[in-house]
Amino acid sequence: MSVSLQKGQKVSLTKEGGSGLSGIVVGLGWDEAQKKKGLFSAKPKPIDCDASAFALQNGRLMDGSDIIYFGNLQHKSGAIRHMGDNLTGAGDGDDEQIIIELGRVPEAYDRIVIVVNIYQAVQRNQHFGMIRNAFIRVVDARNNNELCRYSLTDDYSNMTAMIFGEVYRHNGEWKFNAIGQGTGDPGLKELAGRYV
Repeated sequence: MSVSLQKGQKVSLTKEGGSGLSGIVVGLGWDEAQKKKGLFSAKPKPIDCDASAFALQNGRLMDGSDIIYFGNLQHKSGAIRHMGDNLTGAGDGDDEQIIIELGRVPEAYDRIVIVVNIYQAVQRNQHFGMIRNAFIRVVDARNNNELCRYSLTDDYSNMTAMIFGEVYRHNGEWKFNAIGQGTGDPGLKELAGRYV
């Protein structure tokens, strides 16, 4: 049974998934908020949210190859893979997925931070206040059982990026922390700069 998390809560993935847990799927989803219709309103551009993973060593990004996103779909270790870019958030279920093979993550990496930013947010005048039903969930890759889910509930108006959560190693266990921190970072580069 899936654990429903609140902002700031942590859960042991190793305990929830059992000792055989070797890989997880981190699924992220969102829907665009309803647009106001008017006689003279121009058709707005769809909101393109991009999920990424930062593989950190001692809480730091060592180089750009540790950023897994639509432009670098696989970590150099092969342990972290991005399954591709969804340009609109349309449809049910996960909009983007990141697969983490926990047993293959090199010991040097202590955490994998999952972030989402709105592509060209400043140019398109878009922010997370225009998004609804945003969530992150962690699924056991062996059987598709959902281990935990965190749904965003705060007002994130004027926030253009989001630190959703992190998968981290602690005392031999893999855990998940629901962070839910909005930022005004205009793009992935600035978001990554928080971890250098």
